This record gives sequence, structure tokens and C-alpha cells, in this order.
Amino acid sequence: MADPSAEVPLPVSVEEMLRTICEQQSLPPAEMSARRELALLGEEASLQLLRRISGQRIRSLTGFIIYMARSVCTTVSSRKSVCFSGPRSSESSVSVSMRGYDDATSHSPRLERLNRQKSGLGLEGMSRESLLMALGELEFRKAFLILSYIGKNRLEDVMTVETIKKIRNLPMVKFESEVWNDIGCHYVEHADRMKFLDWDSGKTYLYHCLVDPDGSYSFKGPYLDTKKTHLQRVLGDDKVLIVKFIQESTNRNGSTSYNILNTNYGRIAKEGILLGLLRYHFFVFKDGGKEKKRKNPASSPVKCYFVCLESNVSLDEKTQYILFNKSVHEARSVFMHVHTVSSISKYMARFSLILSKTIKLEVDLASVDIQKIEDEPCRDEDGHIICNEGGEPLIHTNGTGFISEDLALKCPMNVVKGKNLKQGEIMRISGHDGIEEKSELRWYIQEPPLLIQFRLFNNGCAVKGTFLVNKKLPPKTIQIRRSMIKVEADPKLSYVRTANSLEIVATSNQPRKSYLSKYLIALLNYGGVPTDYFMNLLMNALDEAQSIHSNKRAALKVALKYGDMDDFLVSRMILCGIPLEEPYLQTRLSVLMREERKGLKAGKIPMSECYYLMGTADPTGMLGMNEICVILDSGQISGKVLVYKNPGLHFGDIHVLTATYVKELESIVGNAKYAIFFPIKGPRSLADEMANSDFDGDLYWVSRNPQLLDYFRPSKPWKQTYSKKAPCHRKPIDFSAEELENQLFHLFLTTKFEPSKALGIAADSWLAFMDRLLTLGDECSSEKECLKKKMLQLVDTYYDALDAPKNGIKVEVPKCLQAEKFPHFMERMNKYNSTSVLGLIYDEVNSFQKANLSSTEVWKLFCFDGEVAEACMEKWQMHYNEYRDEMKSAMELDGEAKNASANEVIQKYKQLLYGAANFEQSSRTRQEIFEDSLAIYHVCYDYARTKGVEKCSFAWKVAGEALCMLYTIKQDGGSIICSQSILRELLS
Repeated sequence: MADPSAEVPLPVSVEEMLRTICEQQSLPPAEMSARRELALLGEEASLQLLRRISGQRIRSLTGFIIYMARSVCTTVSSRKSVCFSGPRSSESSVSVSMRGYDDATSHSPRLERLNRQKSGLGLEGMSRESLLMALGELEFRKAFLILSYIGKNRLEDVMTVETIKKIRNLPMVKFESEVWNDIGCHYVEHADRMKFLDWDSGKTYLYHCLVDPDGSYSFKGPYLDTKKTHLQRVLGDDKVLIVKFIQESTNRNGSTSYNILNTNYGRIAKEGILLGLLRYHFFVFKDGGKEKKRKNPASSPVKCYFVCLESNVSLDEKTQYILFNKSVHEARSVFMHVHTVSSISKYMARFSLILSKTIKLEVDLASVDIQKIEDEPCRDEDGHIICNEGGEPLIHTNGTGFISEDLALKCPMNVVKGKNLKQGEIMRISGHDGIEEKSELRWYIQEPPLLIQFRLFNNGCAVKGTFLVNKKLPPKTIQIRRSMIKVEADPKLSYVRTANSLEIVATSNQPRKSYLSKYLIALLNYGGVPTDYFMNLLMNALDEAQSIHSNKRAALKVALKYGDMDDFLVSRMILCGIPLEEPYLQTRLSVLMREERKGLKAGKIPMSECYYLMGTADPTGMLGMNEICVILDSGQISGKVLVYKNPGLHFGDIHVLTATYVKELESIVGNAKYAIFFPIKGPRSLADEMANSDFDGDLYWVSRNPQLLDYFRPSKPWKQTYSKKAPCHRKPIDFSAEELENQLFHLFLTTKFEPSKALGIAADSWLAFMDRLLTLGDECSSEKECLKKKMLQLVDTYYDALDAPKNGIKVEVPKCLQAEKFPHFMERMNKYNSTSVLGLIYDEVNSFQKANLSSTEVWKLFCFDGEVAEACMEKWQMHYNEYRDEMKSAMELDGEAKNASANEVIQKYKQLLYGAANFEQSSRTRQEIFEDSLAIYHVCYDYARTKGVEKCSFAWKVAGEALCMLYTIKQDGGSIICSQSILRELLS
């Protein structure tokens, strides 16, 4: 690494003072970033600063110098130049290159502020300083709301100290209302209003910052979310800023100059983002994966996070915030010693594990015995270990370890993407006919999840994978394999306090109904499953979709499938006995039918006796090659099965394996359910043969459908032929601190603004070639062989592209492998009419007779007739008029913002009705709620008679729970409680 003293020379007196401090407190020399700060201050100011800190206990000399140096600038004079919408590009001429920052003598905004300090603050500066101090005394969410509502204006131009002091103690709902009426309504769009009624619900606060290409920034939020990350738990929501760098189309090529973005955004990375008296620094980013580009710039799949490292807020001085006075490197080391990884590309791929949405397992890791065990290697017939081209052993157990039963029992069941699906999953079913009954009662004895997908952060080490419950392990025991350790601990940092935690991402859950996909249909069809088979499945699905307007069972199945679209409102309406002919219910069923048809057109066809299961390795060693063990609800199954792993594209990615009963497994996992176990015997892992998969949480498609098994003939498994080797990289520890930050931020900009298109191009070209291959006859053998060769190359390219972000390789699809025309079902510009199974499916769905999608006549349910107090009707007529105006504004937004804003509007009026988030949590009497609900119902339906049935939505979205309960009561029918998962099972 470069010598800091040579790179940034300082006056002799300053060097001596630094050396004295290091010797007295046994500290390593100050890093280059700290030396730059001292160079900017000058000799006299630097000596004064060093004298101040020499008498204090210093944990990080670099971090302390940076903090104190910036405090000098920030508290005294930076308020004169900082606009709270962010620094404008015209305010600074500093130029930042991602190859390295300017030297210490470069023109700098911080140096300008120091020069201006000499002339004093003046009245204007005093006003700004007082405003900032008043802002700093507020709750963070209140201070942020003010900064969000001023838009791109300066705080001192729109807010006064007196106003802040007047409203600071108001409850959050009242506070928001006052700030909105005072400033927000003048400076930001109505759709950007944060009008929540559940501010104190315990949800996660999300604070957003939007950075424009010119380097200016503004704040949005706070938003509320139900999920949380390890980063947010450790630091607190207010110390994490989600920063969204925006790209505008300005040049002939339709994009902003990358060099301009590099310069302006690089300045933000160097200086950080000022939020009142807090400064946030670039910390971590994560590529959320392949998504369609949306119009809303806030919805990019690449998310960037800044965290607070510096604060002049008086309240923060009383708290023990874990990152204060730390450098960025030291701050990251609190979570893991990520600098020990082998490349820059792996640095962020591993560090972004702290951004997984998780549930924290409440366990003291200091009391847990965390054991490291070896992976099971692949061996040949003679028992010799088989290695890859790099000399590393191939393994059968990649990504999976063990957890003792007592710890597994602490984990909630049915966790998906960091959310417990059991919460709010209870539904009430009124006693009426129309749905088949099952006279089977089940008694469930508590069992732990069979598999747990997790993230483990412990003493600088980061571990990723799955735990298999093991009843044979002693209590409080975890076993992790070498393949699961993604970041090793640095022994030199053993004294540093770390944020240790065991975080749950998902559990092995009861599989829902399984659906095919375009790729799976194509591979099955290639393997011998006839086209007619898929067309019969399609016709059955279309017939069922068509019957949802008249068949309660079919309607309920579809309503449960798409329940997340309307918070299971349609399901509630059906289950309480409301007739399917009800106008609004008919309309909603039509919407669900369109969704069903859309899925069918894309190949999402339901199939019986197929399941998606989390995979792991056989802990008993009893399974032979090509044998697996599958545990479903009824226990272990036996017989031939098909196994596939999305997004497999190779002809041999679908395996025919033998499901085998393993008695020895019962003593390890007990009665835990839902997983597939792969053997640890043979020259290669079966999971690796399927799209290069492993056991860190991947789901495998398992089918024991007898017809598929009769038809399908497997191909040889995938083996990479056209491999692209990863280049040699400098390790993170080979860079200076500033060089490392440059490299990481440059990687972020490249990932966000110059993303690789290889993955999409390879997948689309493969599908186009496969479509052609499926329609060629035996007389076209030479063309078929040519297509197969291209497809095999595309498969390897596709799998390389999947792992490219962490391997640091640049993957491109050669022109000779790119399709020029595409089948019409892909809905591309250069298209041809496909006659393959996928083309026929697409055409059949399009041509299927469409039902009348909406009821033209609006009528009311007889049992809701009756007098409602005139005052109540007038009250809700007024609210309904306000609602229509607010919803109109929400609908004018794009993408995610539109949905979020619409949900907030609905939640507002639910709160007005229930005095709580929903019916069950309400403290109002049922009589009061029912009277208001009937008023809402009549106001909406009267309006809908002239404006259309869609206008009935307000009644059901706001008062749906109460109306369903009232309808059940008026039918004199009892009700029972049933969970959604059981209901789905009964209907499957």
C-alpha cells in the first residue's frame, strides 16, 4: 500500500504531533484521508486540533481526525454554503476522478468554507446555525419530514426557529399535518405527502435521498415498511439513508455523459451527504437483480446505502452510537471483516449480505457453540477426491450445515424473504354451502423448520447458507462448513467490537400449487412430453378461469392465489357468503381472471403432483448416486421423480432420480417436513449438474406426475465447456483506504448506469433457438445440430453471467450467438409466427372466449337496506369527495410511487372508520363501525350507479372487513376460523 506521508506531506510540526500521539496511545499512523483533512486545515489549525484530541482516549486516530476536522468546517461556516437540497454543481469546481481524488492542494468546497470563516458568520449565518440547532433537537423522523417537505429550497428560506419550537412536541400525525400545511403543500407534489396514521406502529422507517446528475440532492420520506435488514437493526433506521442516483437522458445517445456522472456523483461519494447536522457516507450497495426498467427513477434494482458517521446533534452526544468517530473501513468492520475477501467484486457481493430482509433469531451467540466442520468432497470410484481446474476439491455439501433442535425451535415457521407469513393469515369462514367439506381434523405438534436459510455475522466472519435441524446435536450448537463462510475474520481485528447476529431469511415451507414456466415447458417438450399434453393442461386451466364468475370453488381458488393484490378482500367476500353476482365482486373476479390469463399466456400452467422444495445434502450418507429423499406433508415418498432447478436452460438440467426412503434420517430431523435431500456420493454434486446450483436456499422443482415420468427422456447433464475464466484481481487490502473507496463507488456507478445485458440476451436468444429447434423435423438434422451447438454455448454464457457480479468477469454474448428474430409469444419487434408448443399456448389463450368483464348494472345487497343517520351519511359523503381528489392525485404517479400513494390514501380512511389499522384492532363498538360502514356503502353505490361499478371500490377497500362481518351476522350464520394455508390445501 502507498505511504501516506509521501502521498500527503504535512508540516514538520504537524508530523511531530502526530508521531507523539501515536507513540503515547500505541496507535497506527493516520491514514491518507485524515492527512488530507489536516492539509486542508493548514498548519496552525491542524496543531490546534491535534492538541485538543491528544488529551482524549482515541480508538481510531484516522476517524477522530476526520470527524474533528469536518466539525470545524461544518459547525462554523459550512451552513453558509450548504443548501439542504444538496450542493449545486455551480457551488464547487472540484473535479473528482474515480481513479483517484485530487491532491490536497486542489480547489475544495471545504477550503472555501474555511476561507469564508475569517469574515465571520453574520446575521444570516447565525440564523442558519440556530435553525440547524433547533432541527437537531427534534426527533429524527420529524426533522427529516421537514427537510423532505422543503423540496429543493433552502431551510432558512421557508422555516423559522420559532415554528420548529412551536410544533416540536406535537404527536406525529398532528406534526405532519402542520408541516404539510405550512410548507409541504407549497414545495412538493401532493403524492409525496407522508400522511400515515400508524407512525408508531413499530414499522421500519425508510429515509430516501434523490441525487440529481448535477450533484444536488433532496430528501423523500420517511416511508414505512414491515421488513428490516441487519444494517437497520444495528445502526437504527435514522442512521441509514437510501440514496438513489438519477440518470437523465441529455445527449444524443439518450444518456447523461458517464464522465459527468463520475465527477458529480464522485463528489458526493467523497464529501458525503449533509442532513441537518448529520453527515452520511457511502457504505454499501446491492444489485437487486434483473428487472424491467421502470419510469420511476426511485425503483432501480441497484440500491445504494449511505450511513451516518458524523454528528453535531446534541442528542447524539448522549448516545453510544457504534459508528461515531470511525472511518468507513472501521465502520464496515463492525459488520464483517470484508477487506479479507479476494477481490473488489466479491467485496460488495459479500458485504451486501447485511441488506438481506431478515428476521433476527433471538439468541445470545456468545452462549452458542459454533463449530466448523469440513465439506464432503466428491470422489471417484476409487475414493480419490476430485478437483476442479483450479485444484480445488469439488464438494457435495456446498452451502448447508446443521443447527440443534432447541435453536431451530426459536425460529418462526413459514418465513419467506424475511417475513413471517403466518402473521395475519387467519380468515373467518361463515357457515354456508358452496364449498366442499373435508371431515379431517389435524392436530399439529410443534416441530421446528426442517431447513433454515440464514445469514450469520459473528466476530467479523460472515456465513451464508442453510441449517438442517439435527436432533443429535447438543443444545445450543451450530455447525457450519467451509463452503458457507463467505468472509473470514481478520485476527488483527480480534479486539474490535462487532455486531453479531443470526438472521433468518426463509424456512422450508409447505409448497404451494406448482406452475410450469416457458423454459420448463420447452425442456420437457424437447425431452419427449407431447404438445397435446400441455394443451390439455392449458384447456383445463382456461375452463376453470372462465368459471370463476359462477363457481364459488373456482372463484375462491383464484382469489386466494392473487390475495396479495387486494389483501384477500375477494376471498373474504366469497367466504362470508356474498353472492358471486354482486356487482363489485363480479368486477374484481374479472380483474383476477385477466391476471390468470396473463400468467397462462406466459406458460404459467398449473400442474398436479409437482412441488418447489428447498434442497440440502443427505446427512446420513445412505443415499446412493441418483437417489434422493423427498419429505412432504405425509412424510418421505418413494419412486421415480423429475428434479429441476430454475433457471436451468441446459437439455440435461431436468434429472430423472429415484426418491428413496431413508429410515436413519428420522432420528436426525424427526417429523420436520418439506425438503429434498441429495446424495453425498459420486464424482459430482447433483445440484451442481442443475444450473450450477448449491444448497444455500435454492428451491428445486420436484415432480412425481406419472404422465410426465412416462413421457420424459433425460439428456446428459450439463458440464461447462465454454468457460470464461476470471481475471486476476488486486485484493482489497492492496489498496489504500481512498483508492478502495474510489474502486467501490466506481463499481456501483458501473453496475447502476452500465449494467451488463448478457444475461437477458443469452436467455432470449436461447429461447428463440429452442423455439426453432422444437419445430424442426428429422429432415433438418444439420440445422438442428447447429442450433444445439449455439444453445450449449449460450447456456455456458448464461451461467457465467449469473455469477459475473461476484466473480468480476465481464460476460458478452457474441453476435453469432444472438438471435435476429424472435417467436411472436416473446412480444418483440423482430418477430415471426411460432408453431411450437409455446406459440400454440400463447395463441390459445388469446383466442379463448372472453367473458363479460364487468357488470353494467349496479345494485345493492338486500340485507344492507335500512335507514342510516343523515349526519353519518353527510360525514361520509364529505370524506368520499375528499378521497376521490386524493386518489386522483395518487393515480397520476408512476410505478411503485403510484401504488404506495394509493395504499396510503386507503389506509387513511380505514383509520377514520376503525380508529385503528383494521377492524380487528379497533376499539370502537361494532354498532358504530357498522353504521359508518353502511353509510360508506350507500354513498359509494349511489355514486356508482351513474359513474360505473368501479366506483364501488372505496366501500370495500375501506369498510370491507366490517361489511363482510355485518353480512354474515345478517344471514344468521355462524362462522369458523381457518388459516389461509389450510384453506389452500383443502381447495388444492
